Amino acid sequence: MKKAVVVGGSNGIGLTLAMKLIEAKYYVVILDRVAPDSGLLSDCDKFSYEYCDLLDYDEMLIDRLSQDMEIEALFITAGFGRVADFEYLHTAEIQNMMQVNTVSAIKIIRSFYDRIKSENDFYCGVMGSIAGLISSPMFSVYAASKAAICRFVESVNVELEVSGTSNRILNVSPGSIKGTKFNGGSNDVESTSTLATEILKQLFSKKELFIPQYDEIYKGVIDRYNADPHEYGVHSYNYKIQSGRAVNERRVKIGYLSGTFDLFHIGHLNLLRRAKKQCDYLIVGVHPDASHKGKQTFIPFEERKAIVSACRYVDRVVDSCPEDSDAWDKYHYDKLFVGSDYKGTERFIRYEKYFADKNVEIVYFDYTKGTSSTQIRNSISEK
Repeated sequence: MKKAVVVGGSNGIGLTLAMKLIEAKYYVVILDRVAPDSGLLSDCDKFSYEYCDLLDYDEMLIDRLSQDMEIEALFITAGFGRVADFEYLHTAEIQNMMQVNTVSAIKIIRSFYDRIKSENDFYCGVMGSIAGLISSPMFSVYAASKAAICRFVESVNVELEVSGTSNRILNVSPGSIKGTKFNGGSNDVESTSTLATEILKQLFSKKELFIPQYDEIYKGVIDRYNADPHEYGVHSYNYKIQSGRAVNERRVKIGYLSGTFDLFHIGHLNLLRRAKKQCDYLIVGVHPDASHKGKQTFIPFEERKAIVSACRYVDRVVDSCPEDSDAWDKYHYDKLFVGSDYKGTERFIRYEKYFADKNVEIVYFDYTKGTSSTQIRNSISEK
């Protein structure tokens, strides 16, 4: 059975590519944060879906797939961006955009690289962008992430050629694509069908670069850019302003939680993981001691902060404030995370009133069964 992997295959051009590959007699493995539209693939037994979040790169998943010798095609379509002046991008948004659009894509290709470089046919493609080939004001970080992919593919294809293999990585660099959720659109398979067919034609021909509508539109665009990059950039900026596409506002969701984090264990890790899944930038306030609970701490304050800071789900560690509401005055977070045992307490009833007009959501997490600080503390005390 011949198989293909489509990363980002649940929506937009990725979904249409997956459907076209199925038509071409491939069994398709779709990797995405959400399952594909059941209405489009409900009666199909030629695909499987596996959860994959490129912000939380699952190296074991990708390595497992790269060892499946029935897989002979890989296409990476996952990516995101938005039109906004650079000053409105939070550092978390910059990090996430580069991680999804560039770093994770390159890591996936690296895992499959032995297959790509082999004498056997292997078809690999990645979604670049015309924004990565020209000046793209108001699209600066997205353009940077795609420029990196474009130069990466161009460079590695030379290495593949020198190695003697006929395999190449296809860089598909379109402008805007109708029929996708990018920039607030919606899925429309009919709108993306012709493009998906042409992409696969280029992929199976082992081409290196495909710019859709090149002769009709983008040859002229690139020529104007090459003639005068500055003039083109100014024109591009004004066009985006006039088109009303710019979203000059903060988009990042900031989360906050506080805790003592003494004797760090799996319960702490699960709490941080669950919180990070609901925000883009997670701030953690660490208590200097556990006196508010009438307990002692075993691990010194600065060491506890260092332990929490080393967790990949945490973006910033701070000294906790006496009240979580005081922390909002400093960090203006959007979500406050806390255990469900605090719900209904005098303190959190007060917080709910305080945040009522501040657009802050208090998220109460149920405690999961397993190791707890109390259990560890009791064991230490008994010994």
